[in-house]
Amino acid sequence: MEKQILDALHKIEETEQVRILLAVESGSRAWGFASPDSDYDVRFIYVRPKNDYLRLEPLRDVIELPLNEVLDVNGWDLQKTLRLLYKSNPTLFEWFSSPIVYMETDFAGRFREIMNRYFSTKRSLYHYIRMAEGNYREYLKGEMVKAKKYFYVLRPVLACRWILQQSTPPPMLFSELMDSQLPEEFRPEVERLLDLKIHSPEVKEIPRINSINEYLDASISEIKGILQTVEESKAPDWAELNSLFLQEL
Repeated sequence: MEKQILDALHKIEETEQVRILLAVESGSRAWGFASPDSDYDVRFIYVRPKNDYLRLEPLRDVIELPLNEVLDVNGWDLQKTLRLLYKSNPTLFEWFSSPIVYMETDFAGRFREIMNRYFSTKRSLYHYIRMAEGNYREYLKGEMVKAKKYFYVLRPVLACRWILQQSTPPPMLFSELMDSQLPEEFRPEVERLLDLKIHSPEVKEIPRINSINEYLDASISEIKGILQTVEESKAPDWAELNSLFLQEL
C-alpha cells in the first residue's frame, strides 16, 4: 500500500508542478486503532515554484485527489500551512507528529524546531472540546452506537486533559493519551472497545456504554468550564515563519 501512496504523491508533484515537503498518515491508522477496512488518510504539505507566489491572481491553496474506498489524499500549500501555524492550528501539530511518515524533507525538521513556539493552549482546547462535544451529541446519544465513534469523543477529551496538564500539543497515538489521562476505572472498558474497533468493521454497532457516556459528559462540561478561565499566554511572531517560507523558495 505504501508504494501506491508514494506513486500517488509523485504523480501530484508531476501534474501540479509542486514539491511535497511532508506527507503523513493522519487518521485512525496514525492514532493507532485502524479497523480492518479503514481507509488511508494521507495529508501533505507542498510548495510551488517561486514565480507562482508572485502572480496577481490568487492560487488555490489545497490539492485534493478524488476520494475512493482506499485512499483519501489532500494537501496544503506552504503559505497556507505557515499562516495556520501562526494561528496555532491543531491539525498541523498532529500532521507533524504523525508516527507514519511517507515523505519528508529538511523543511519538516525546521518546522518541528519552531512549531511549539506557536502552540496556543486556549485555541487548541477550543478545537478539541468542540470536536468532542459535536461528536458526542451526534453519535453517542442513541441506544445503539458505532463502536468507533467512542474514539471520536474520547480522543479529543483526553487531548484536552493532556493540554491542561502538560501545556504542549497532545500526542497522536491514542495509547499515549490513554496511558497518561484516562482514569484507571475506565481502562478495561476502553481497552475492550479498542479491541473491538481494531478487529471489527467500521460499521460495527454496540449498545451505548453508560459509564463511558457519563465520563464523557462530565468531562466535556468540566473542560468547558476550565476553558473560560484560560488566558492567551503569548503573542506569535511572523519573523520565523517568513524566514522559513523564503528558505523553501
